[in-house]
Amino acid sequence: MPARRTRKPNVVLFGIDSLRRDHMSCYGYRRLTTPHIDRFAQESTLFEQTFSAYIPTTSAYASMLTGQDVFTTQVVALRHKGPLRPEVKTLAEILREEGYDTTCVGFGGNPSSRGFDKYIEFPGWGSWNEGRSPKAQNLNDVAIPELDRLARKRDPFFLFLRHMDPHSPYLPPAPFERIFYHGNEFDKRNKSMEPVMAFKPFRDFFASWMPPGVTDKEYIIAQYDGAVAYMDAAIQSIFTALEARGLAEETIVVINGDHGETLYDHDCYFDHHGLYEPTLIVPLIVRYPGKAPAGARVKGYNQHKDLVPTLLDLAGIARPDLAFDGRSLMPMARGAVASHESEFYITECTWMRKHGWRTPNWKLIVALEPDFHAKPPVELYNLFEDPDESINLAESHPEIVEELTRRMHAWIARRERETGLPNPIYSQPGWHGTQGIDYFTSSQQAYDTLHIGDPAQAARLQSRSR
Repeated sequence: MPARRTRKPNVVLFGIDSLRRDHMSCYGYRRLTTPHIDRFAQESTLFEQTFSAYIPTTSAYASMLTGQDVFTTQVVALRHKGPLRPEVKTLAEILREEGYDTTCVGFGGNPSSRGFDKYIEFPGWGSWNEGRSPKAQNLNDVAIPELDRLARKRDPFFLFLRHMDPHSPYLPPAPFERIFYHGNEFDKRNKSMEPVMAFKPFRDFFASWMPPGVTDKEYIIAQYDGAVAYMDAAIQSIFTALEARGLAEETIVVINGDHGETLYDHDCYFDHHGLYEPTLIVPLIVRYPGKAPAGARVKGYNQHKDLVPTLLDLAGIARPDLAFDGRSLMPMARGAVASHESEFYITECTWMRKHGWRTPNWKLIVALEPDFHAKPPVELYNLFEDPDESINLAESHPEIVEELTRRMHAWIARRERETGLPNPIYSQPGWHGTQGIDYFTSSQQAYDTLHIGDPAQAARLQSRSR
C-alpha cells in the first residue's frame, strides 16, 4: 500500500442523478443492486439520513456544490434563469484556489458547475429506437483517460462525475435489463401501466423509451433497478482505476445523489417531482482511509449543504473567509454530534411549485399554485405511522398544520433576515418554461399545458438545467 503523499488529498465526487437510497442494497434494498458500492461502503462512512431539501436537479446541486441553502444560492427551480450568484463560491472554485486541478464530467452549463478547469461531456440519454443505453460506460470512456491525465500531474485534483443511469430513460444494457425481472411484461391481464400511459403530460415521453405494449409496472421498476446495477458495475471500474494508480489511499471518494425518484409512487410516475420521501432522501457515502471512519453507519440528519464543509474538513482546508450554511459531518461520523437539524424547510419547483416543513414525525406540503395531479393544496403526513405517506391528515389535524406552518414561516422570515434576500420559491414566474403563463390557476390548466414529448426534448430540458 503506497504511503500517503504530503500534498492535499484528491477528491472524486460521484453525483448520481435520480438515485433512490432505498433501491440500493447497502441501504437495505431486497435486490442486490449495488454489490460494488456495498463493498465500498464497508470501507467508508455511510450516512442513513441525508436529505435533498430542494428538489430537483438544479437546486439540489446548487446546495451540494456550494455548502449553502436555497436562500443563499437563490436557486430553487429546475429552469433557473441566469448564473449562480457571484457572491456564492462553488466547490470547484474553492479547490482551484487551493491549488487543485479540477475536471467536471457530464455537468457543463449548470449554474453550480462554475469554476472547473475542464469540462467533458458524454452521451447520457437514449430511446427505445436507439436501443439499450450504456450511459455509465460512456462516462467511463471519457473519465478514466481524464483520471490518467490528472494522476500524472503534481497537483491534487478534483474530479466530479455526474452519472445519469438511474435517470429516465431506464434502458440498461444486457444482461441488466432482465436481471431483476422474469415475468411477461406484455401480459394483457396486467393493467398496472394503464394509468401511466394515460397521463397526458408524460405519456409521449414514456412511449418513446418504454417497450411498445408494456403492461407491467414491475418490468419498468426492474429496468430502473437494472440501470442502478449496471451503473454500480461501471463505477467499480473507477474504483479499480484509483487503486491501480496508487491513489485510493490519498483520495476522498464520495457517492451522493442529487435527489431520488418516484417510480409508481403517489401518481408521480417514473420521475422526480413531489416532495415525498422517495425523492427527498438520498445516499451519501464517504471514503477516506484514516479520516472517515470505515464501516460506520451514521443515523443523524444532514442535508446537501453539509457536503462542502465536510470535504474541506477532511482535506484539512481551513477557509475562515468563507461562511457556509452547512456544517461538517465529521463530528457526527465520529460520534461527537448526534445529528444536524432534525426539522427543516423543503422546496420543489420542477413540474409543481410547492414548499413544506419536515420533522422526524410530520411532513407538511403546501402548494403555491395548482398542480397537474390535482393534489390537495395542503398535505400532512405522519411519517412514523404512515411512512408511505398514503393518508393525508391535513383536514383531520388542522392544529398540526397550523403549528408546522408557523414554524415554516418563522424559518423563512429568519433566513430572509439573515441573508437579506427573499425566499426564491415565491418569485418564479414562468418556472415551467411555458411562454405566456406565469403561474397556473387550475390543475386542468397545468395538466393541459405541461408536456414532455420525447427524449430529445427531455435532454434539451436537462441540458438547460445543467
